[in-house]
Amino acid sequence: MLRRILLAGLVVALALGAVVGCAPQKPAEPQKPAETPAPTPPPAKKEMVLTVNIGGEPQYTDPNKATGVPDNTITLHCFEGLTRLNGNEVIPGVAEKWEIKDNATKYVFSLRKNAKWSNGESVTAKDFVFSWKRALDPATKSEYAYQLYYIKGAEDYNTGKTKTPDNIGVKVVDDYTLEVTLEAPCHYFLYMTAFPTYYPVNEKIVKADNEGWSAKPETYVGNGPMKMVKWDHKSKFEFVPNDNYWNRANIKLDKLVITLVEELSTELTMFESGQLDVTNDVAESEIPRVRTTPHWHPVANLGTYYYLFNVTKKPVNNLKVRQALTLAVDRKIICEKILNNAGFVPATAYVPLGYADASAGGKDFREAGGGYFAEYDVDAAKKLLAEAGYPDGKGFPKIEILYNTNDRHKKIAEAIQAMWKKNLNIDVTLTNQEWGVYLDTRTKLNYTVARAGWIADYYDPMTFIDMWMSTSGNNDTGWKSKKFDDVIAKAKRTADNAERFKLMHQAEDIMMADQIVLPIYFYVEPKMVRNTIKGARWSALGLHEYTYATIEK
Repeated sequence: MLRRILLAGLVVALALGAVVGCAPQKPAEPQKPAETPAPTPPPAKKEMVLTVNIGGEPQYTDPNKATGVPDNTITLHCFEGLTRLNGNEVIPGVAEKWEIKDNATKYVFSLRKNAKWSNGESVTAKDFVFSWKRALDPATKSEYAYQLYYIKGAEDYNTGKTKTPDNIGVKVVDDYTLEVTLEAPCHYFLYMTAFPTYYPVNEKIVKADNEGWSAKPETYVGNGPMKMVKWDHKSKFEFVPNDNYWNRANIKLDKLVITLVEELSTELTMFESGQLDVTNDVAESEIPRVRTTPHWHPVANLGTYYYLFNVTKKPVNNLKVRQALTLAVDRKIICEKILNNAGFVPATAYVPLGYADASAGGKDFREAGGGYFAEYDVDAAKKLLAEAGYPDGKGFPKIEILYNTNDRHKKIAEAIQAMWKKNLNIDVTLTNQEWGVYLDTRTKLNYTVARAGWIADYYDPMTFIDMWMSTSGNNDTGWKSKKFDDVIAKAKRTADNAERFKLMHQAEDIMMADQIVLPIYFYVEPKMVRNTIKGARWSALGLHEYTYATIEK
């Protein structure tokens, strides 16, 4: 702090003269000014730091490649699409407005002129065109490229039918106007433009280091509300507000810390000791105790917990084996005993509850479609296994259940291991892997049965159904069906919403008839959230946003 010195009213008189016969007189000493005491500094402002756990280390932080909830939670805070979601509401993002033309097959987006990258450069229509074409480039190997297939020419380029991206229906009108032409009307396209695969990426940064740019804070240039400043792998991320973000003035947090703790017991201990403000999950054994606290905060999810079958691998390449294994699981016991009545609902279908069905007068899609098998039927399971050539489990090879490291996944796998042994007399081994390795194992089909979960990407049943297309990067079963693909293609090209819902039911019928998945329950997300936190955006899609959160004293 600079010290002020007041020099007011000081007059120094110097008498100049010669006195004969006397030594010269010494001039009078000037008076020193009085010092004003330094003011007491105000107490330092305490930083508003929010610490949130998301579980495992993200597999990708590149929006063009991101797939899992950990991946997309990072990109959600550091990037922004044409639109953004506030709960289930579509709100403007980089695009401040849009027009819908030509029977809902053409969208013209007007971009904000004050939208900036975290390095200060302007975000333009060209950035979106570059990013979308990069995601669709087969060389990028984006598992979510199929989410862009609504755009004219996108699927043909991604699948190699056309060799260049020149015919994809995205056009730069000018720096701040983007025109998008669709293959057919899409009732939820504005939701799609808020999805991470639709985010822009910075062309200059990406071209300088196509593979490594998203792995280092110093080159992780985004256009979203937060900026990455630290990444301790397997431990945590740190973010600060992006000072170049167009809505920076409304961000009150000083820092967002995202931890990567996988063990639920450790996570809860950190919360209760004040090291965490928001948990990713809560162990079911702790739910009866913590649900009575003011911090208990379950979030309803549009999601399904299920097991995948690798239909290319014996013995689950046999449909009757898959059906037997499905019927031999007691979902009620899992939901009530293993999961401690936390609100999970036993699932006998793939698409979860929560979607109004346009073909059934607004009735819930799941209720209209019904279930596909008995919730638990040991006799039928034994019969099917015998018909598959394994009476009473004789000759059945030992199989493996793969799951990612997590207490709940372990308990469920142990319960199903015991059920299959008791009900079918078959032996099962369990293998757990950390998130990134587990995803890679699934993608390469190096498993027999694997745990999986799917949270909706947008508010339409299609988000659950089209992932099983032959061309989908998220179809980790090895299953392909031209009939299924054709129904999905037809559904995506119809402008009649009621007809579209009927086609989605048909598609689910096809995949469930082949029993490529073993549904277990529909999700509720048990969380602990410190009750001093306000303004977080909770989403049934599992992507919770903390940009505008505040922490009350």
